Amino acid sequence: MALPDDEFAERVRRIRREAVLAEHDALVIHTDMVGWFHTSNAYLRYVCDWMREGVLIIPTDSDKEMVLLSFFTQSVILPPGGEPVGVDQIWQIGAIGREYADRPGSSTARTAEAAAKILCDLGLSAGQIGRLGDRTSSSLFGHLDELMPKAKFVSDNPIIDRMQKIRSPREIEMVRAAAQLISIGTQAAYHVTRAGVTDAEIYAAFTFAQLARGGETGDGYQIGVNQYGTHCGKPYGRVVRTGDLINLYISNVTYQGYTAQTARMVAVGEITARQEKVLAACTDGVRRAERLIRPGALVSDINNAAFSSYIEHGLLTSPHARTMPYNWQAADDGGPRLVPMQYVADADWEARGRRLMHVYPATHGPHNPNLGHSVGMAGAQNSFNVSSHNHDRLEEGMVFVLHAQWLEAQSAGCNIGDCYLVTSDGFENLSRHTPLETFRVPGDR
Repeated sequence: MALPDDEFAERVRRIRREAVLAEHDALVIHTDMVGWFHTSNAYLRYVCDWMREGVLIIPTDSDKEMVLLSFFTQSVILPPGGEPVGVDQIWQIGAIGREYADRPGSSTARTAEAAAKILCDLGLSAGQIGRLGDRTSSSLFGHLDELMPKAKFVSDNPIIDRMQKIRSPREIEMVRAAAQLISIGTQAAYHVTRAGVTDAEIYAAFTFAQLARGGETGDGYQIGVNQYGTHCGKPYGRVVRTGDLINLYISNVTYQGYTAQTARMVAVGEITARQEKVLAACTDGVRRAERLIRPGALVSDINNAAFSSYIEHGLLTSPHARTMPYNWQAADDGGPRLVPMQYVADADWEARGRRLMHVYPATHGPHNPNLGHSVGMAGAQNSFNVSSHNHDRLEEGMVFVLHAQWLEAQSAGCNIGDCYLVTSDGFENLSRHTPLETFRVPGDR
C-alpha cells in the first residue's frame, strides 16, 4: 500500500517546524526533469508524493495552504502519476518556446514569475525564504533573486536531508519491498546465466522480473561481464564465456519512490586462485561487518571490521579511508592521474566497431575508500557513509548497504554486498533472499 496521508502530514509539520527555527517565512522546493522522465531530486516525492517536476511553496504558517507549480517541461505525461498529497492548489505553467510551441518565452522564467507572485501575495516580498533544490535549480533561483530583490533567500537543503537518516516503519516496508524486487530480479538473472548468453539477456531477465512485480524503472543498476570481474556498466553484447566473472551491481531498484541496493557475483566455470582470494576477502568482509550491526555500534567499527578481512588476506594494510588506495583516486600529489593507455582485447566490443585502448581502473583497491552508505529514496543524497571517519552510532531505523569491493585491472575483481535495517535488538538483512556468496554456473564442458 502507498504511504498514508498522515505520514506526509507529519513530514510537513516537521518541515514547517524546522522553517520556524531557521526564521524562514516560507520554503520554496524545486525539482526538474533530467531525462527519461526522472526528476532531479526526491524532495517533492518525499514531501507530497509528486513524481514529476515542480515548485512547491510551503508557507511557514500552518494555516496557509501549500501551492504546487508544475507542468513546465516538455516531458509532459498526462495524466500525471498520482496526486500530490496535502496540496489543493496546482498551477499548470505550461511548456513553451518557439521551437516547441511557436510561442516566445521561457518556462523557467514563467515558473519563477508565478512563484514570486504567490510569495508576494503572501506578503513575503521582503521576507526570509528558504529554498531547496539542486544544480538544476540555479536558473529558477536566479530569476527569483531578480524578481524579489528585497527578499532574503537562504539555501536550506538540510531541512529535508536530515530527515533521511532514520526511516519510519512504513518507509521501511517500501525499502523492504524494493529489496525483495532485487532478489526476484537476481534470481531471474541467475536462471538465464550460462556460457553463450549475452550481458544484455541477463540484464533483460533481471529487468523484466522486477518490473513485472512493481518496480518503477528498468535503469537503476549495472552489469559487468569479463574474465577479470573488473568492469561494470551497461550491457553492450558481451557474450558470457567459461572463466568469466559477472557483477550484478544493483544500485537502484525503486518501489513507490524507495530503493534498496545489493551487489552479487557470478562465476562461470573455473576462475583463478587470485580471483577466488579476492571473492573470499570481500565476502568475509561483509559478514564480519554484519555481525556488529546493532543500535549504539559505531559506524567506523562496522567499516573497519570489513576491512580487517582485506588486511588478513594481504590486500590492504589499514582500514582508514585517508590512507587507503582506491580505484578513482587522484595522483599522489593530488593532481589528475593518467589512465594507462594499452590495447585490451575484447571481441564483442570490437564487433561494434570500437576498440578498448585504456586500462580501467587506473589504480587497484576498493572502488571507494569506504564500505557503504545509506539508502532510501531514488534521487536523494546519501545521508551518511559507512567509513572509517564516521564515528556516529547506529540507530534503530537506519537503512544502508554494505558492499565490499576490490578491483585490480586485468587480474581480479569483486563487488558484493547486502542491504540492512537496524532493528531494536540488531539488524534485518533485507536482501537475504539470495545468498551473499558467489553464485556458481558450470562452464563449457
